[in-house]
Amino acid sequence: MSMVDPLARARGRGSAGQGTAHWLHQRTSALILLPLCGWLLYAIVQLAGADWASAREFVAAPLNTGAFVLFIISVLYHAMLGLQVVIEDYVSRPALELALQLLVKGAAYGAMIMGVVFTLRIALGA
Repeated sequence: MSMVDPLARARGRGSAGQGTAHWLHQRTSALILLPLCGWLLYAIVQLAGADWASAREFVAAPLNTGAFVLFIISVLYHAMLGLQVVIEDYVSRPALELALQLLVKGAAYGAMIMGVVFTLRIALGA
């Protein structure tokens, strides 16, 4: 049995004041992903059975390059936000929570950079 007052246990664990912004960013990224997922299905159908030259030509079209880049950034940002909530809700050790948050953010931003660079390299003919 704990002798600590329930109010004392709850202090410091309340709202950080960023819940609304986080919720809005997650919903906005989801809305951005809706048409991009449709475009991705279109791209998959167009590229089914294609050789490297025709796939590169498809990716090199400015609209397709922009859609690929926007899709990569949006899906990784949306995943990062979702994983942040899961970690906050289910990891109770502060040091582990911080390490996991840093790992997720680092991996997401690193994957965004790599995805954009690789897409641009393909689009520019490298």
